[in-house]
Formats: sequence, C-alpha cells, structure tokens
Amino acid sequence: MLAALGLGAVLWLPLVTVAPNRLVSGQGVSLWQVGQTLAAPVEALGVSLPVQLLMVATLLTACLAAVFVKTPRWAGAAVLVLAALLLPGLLALGGLYAGQVSETQSSLARTALGSAFWVMTLVLWLAVMDALHRMQAGLALRATVWMSIGLCVLWLLASGWCDQLSLMKEYANHADIFAGQVLRHLQIVVFTLLPTLCIGLPLGWAINHSARWQQWLLPPLNIIQTVPSIALFGLLMVPLAWLAAAWPWLATWGVSGIGLAPAVVALTLYSLLPVVRGAQAGLAQVPVAVLDAARGMGMSAGQIFWSAQLPLAAPVILAGVRTATIQTVGLAAVAALIGAGGLGAIMFDGLFGSAQDLVLLGVLPIVGLALLLDLGFEVLARWAQPPSGAPA
Repeated sequence: MLAALGLGAVLWLPLVTVAPNRLVSGQGVSLWQVGQTLAAPVEALGVSLPVQLLMVATLLTACLAAVFVKTPRWAGAAVLVLAALLLPGLLALGGLYAGQVSETQSSLARTALGSAFWVMTLVLWLAVMDALHRMQAGLALRATVWMSIGLCVLWLLASGWCDQLSLMKEYANHADIFAGQVLRHLQIVVFTLLPTLCIGLPLGWAINHSARWQQWLLPPLNIIQTVPSIALFGLLMVPLAWLAAAWPWLATWGVSGIGLAPAVVALTLYSLLPVVRGAQAGLAQVPVAVLDAARGMGMSAGQIFWSAQLPLAAPVILAGVRTATIQTVGLAAVAALIGAGGLGAIMFDGLFGSAQDLVLLGVLPIVGLALLLDLGFEVLARWAQPPSGAPA
C-alpha cells in the first residue's frame, strides 16, 4: 500500500506549485519536471549529486517497503536509513527548486510545496515507523531517529536553503509575532493543564472510592465532550463577562468574556474526562492483594496511597494526562477565535485570507509540539513502569 501510494504521488501529483504572486493559484510541477530542471550537480552541497538519484532512492524505498513483508533486521535498517534521508531530502529539493524559480523568473513568485510532497512525507513517515517496529527498536533508537530527522529539517530551514519557499516567505512576513504566538500557545496549554490536574486527579480518586460520585460526575463530563469547542467558547463568554463586570477585581486578574480566561475554562472542561478516567482506571487496577498486604504491614491510608497505589497506577494515570495534553495542544488553536491568541491566530489569518502556506505556518508547529509532548510522555511512561516482577 505504501509503495502504491508513493508511486502514485510521484507519477501524478505535483511536488511543488509555482504562482507568479501570492494572490494567484499556482501551477503544479511534478517531481520528474523538478528533476529535469535541477539535473545539474547540486553545487551548494559541494558534491556532484544528480537530482535523479533522489527519485531512484524514493522508488527503492517504496520497493523495499513492498517486497520485504517480513523484513529481516538489515532490510528494515535499509528502509529506515533511506526513508530518514528522503524526508529532509524532499524538503531540500523543494527549497532548491524555489531558489531557482526566484532567480530565473521573479522574486515575487511563490513556490509552495505540493500534494506529492505531503503524500510522500506521509509515506516515508509511515515507512520509518514500520521499519522501527519490525526492528523492534527501543525508545532510545526511536527517539534518536526522529530527533535526527527533525534536526535535519530545522537545519535546512535555519540555513536559508528553503528561504524562497512560500512557507518561509510567510514566516518572514510574520517573524515579529511568530515567537510570541508560540509562547502564547504554550501558555494556554500550561494554564489549562494545571487546573485540570488539580481538579481531575482528586476527582478520579473520589469516583474510584464512591459509586455515587461516579454516578454524578461522569455523565456531565461525557456530555461536555460532545459540545463543539466553538460553541463552548461562546457559551462561556457571557457569564465570564458578567463576572468581570460584577467583581472588577476579577477583571484585573484577566477574567473577561474574551481572551485567555474563557479559553482556559473551556479547555479545562474538555481535559477533565481523560484525566479523571485515567486516574480512576489506574487506581482501580491496583491488585487487592497489594492493598491487603500493605494494610497487614500496618501502613496508614496515606502510606498505602503514596507507596502502593500511586506507583502502580502511575502508567495509566500518565496515559490519561497524555491524552488530555495532546488534545489541549490541538484545541488551543480554536481558542484564537475568541481572542486568546496562539498559533491558531496565524492559522485563521491564513484561512480568512485564503493563504494556504500561512495556514501551514500555524498548523505545522502545533503538530510538532504535539509530537514532542507525546514523545516526552512516552519517556515518562517508561520511567513510571513498575519494576520487573512487580504486580501490575
């Protein structure tokens, strides 16, 4: 399937699109056409590397992924190396072509990454994941591979190799606000997770000990999940504006009908269910024999919780917090509609202005942040696993 998808993208979809300016739709340029245009050696690399080698390597990766259904370790490593090299390689190819378009046609020309680039990126991403799985790679190797790919991409962006791509031109136009919006997005996430953990973890402990608490708390939390995020943001605007007007000291703390306050309240409500469920499930799966043994040793209720229940429940609790965190990173983008700012503000500016690359400028950092946090939680989950031989 990966081979068919990759070959279809190479043959029929454009690698880049070239438009005379930002307001005009671009014309697609296939990977083969890009290769013909850039057939000369890549002088910037200091080596004679014809661009057609990139296409041959792409086809080789697809063939390896298709042929080795049950790959030995060396074949999985070959797929891994080729796919990991081609992920930043495709970006470098697009940036090189964009630079040539800017020199030969017009400095106002916009060269955007086309659908073949995104499809091939997905195919190569899945090929790397599949190769790591077949190699039974540990966390250290997987983290090294993904960090290496990420660092290569960041080097290409920072070195100026891709400056003529439309995406980087949008970044240059918004460089004065980009870092601030990233920090604002992180602020929304942190301010959401703090009350979520302070409220959700005790509630999870409570419903684990009381069926009545579970009966009263879980249905409202389930219902909140069904409310569209935009609707919930809108519903909170009026009561928060009224509170700020009735008690001015709340307004001095930043409480108002728009901005950060309704965003944090709404996102906290959304995040409670996975945290509460994770805490409840984690505490419920602690074996009764462990609790009986702790009581037999004379432990108090607090000692049992901190020394027996919490260590064994930590992996499941972290899974709930992980879900809530990744969900918050994505939903925080919608909060820009009520003036909360963040990367969603850049994304919606692109949507309202029909600027696809500006949308990507807001979306891609959100995806990158979610992936980094997910990797961080995987490390924490491994650290929180009970020792070998301990009850689970």
